[in-house]
Amino acid sequence: MIATEKIQRHKTREINVGGVKIGGGNPVRIQSMTTPKTDDVIEVVKQIHELETAGCELVRVTVNNQESADALPQILKQVRIPVIADIHFDYKMALEAMKHDIACVRINPGNIGAEWKTLDVIKMARDMGKAVRIGVNAGSLEKPLLKKYGHPTPEALVESALSAIELVEKQNFFNFKVSIKSSDVLSNYRAYSLLSEKTEAPLHLGVTEAGTKNYGAVKSAVGIGSLLLAGIGDTIRVSLSTEPIEEIKVGVYILKSLGLKNDTPEIISCPSCGRADIDVYKLAEEVERRALGLKKNIKIAVMGCVVNGPGESMEADIGIAGGKGEGLVYKKGKAIKKVPESEMLEYLMSEVERM
Repeated sequence: MIATEKIQRHKTREINVGGVKIGGGNPVRIQSMTTPKTDDVIEVVKQIHELETAGCELVRVTVNNQESADALPQILKQVRIPVIADIHFDYKMALEAMKHDIACVRINPGNIGAEWKTLDVIKMARDMGKAVRIGVNAGSLEKPLLKKYGHPTPEALVESALSAIELVEKQNFFNFKVSIKSSDVLSNYRAYSLLSEKTEAPLHLGVTEAGTKNYGAVKSAVGIGSLLLAGIGDTIRVSLSTEPIEEIKVGVYILKSLGLKNDTPEIISCPSCGRADIDVYKLAEEVERRALGLKKNIKIAVMGCVVNGPGESMEADIGIAGGKGEGLVYKKGKAIKKVPESEMLEYLMSEVERM
């Protein structure tokens, strides 16, 4: 029942981020970032647990002052997924974060400052066995590159990334990944495409400042999905102006729709029409909510009428085709039971749990 077509992914080298392997043919990893102040340990830990339950595999926290750096040990001892320190401007915060046993630090070539500061970070990461993300952003590109290119073109972003990569690799350090994000989908695609031809480093994908929950999700699906279809990308973060758990949901859906995630359910549902005699919207949304976090590689169909309902439900691992006030449940291509509308959800999900 699950699609067998596979994307041919670009070969990158494998790196280790706190025990999570990235690149080298490993699964595409999903990341997000916490929103409370990092020294608010209780709220940060609570959010990380919620993100992990939804499917987050690595999480980034802001480390912009000594208070946030000092909070890291309390956070790290209460969470299981690797934590990445997000560093801008002050390279000393990267050093502080690594002292507190953070898994990875993200540095931005556009604002980290003098070359020796980057070298200090890389040397400590190398000596302590930590990972680094080189995070180039269109909104914070180096001034000389902006002067050279006029604005943050894909070529300017790539030049920034390649300069940082060359500097890092000269230190005999290779446990790093690279991102090269723009808020413009076409520029983003061009930049990542160019960079993927020039480095073996794993690439972290995203459309930066993508926007609100709905529009940002569409931009991210197009921007990230098009690159993944081209075989580019080893880890992703969907950047939305909403609660981070929504980023994880969209990220999971992107990977699942491309056959790049095989440990979560796929839910298909009809858009409904005047033929429907059950509340398809409510049922599908509740199935989606209940399925979030399930570790099952199955396809669930929620269909509202007899036009495509039986066919789609039979092709799914489990599905329901609605009729007037009732629905016929299919499992592995066979009808197993007719249930009234009031019992559809519970019966369907009980069968899903047993699969």
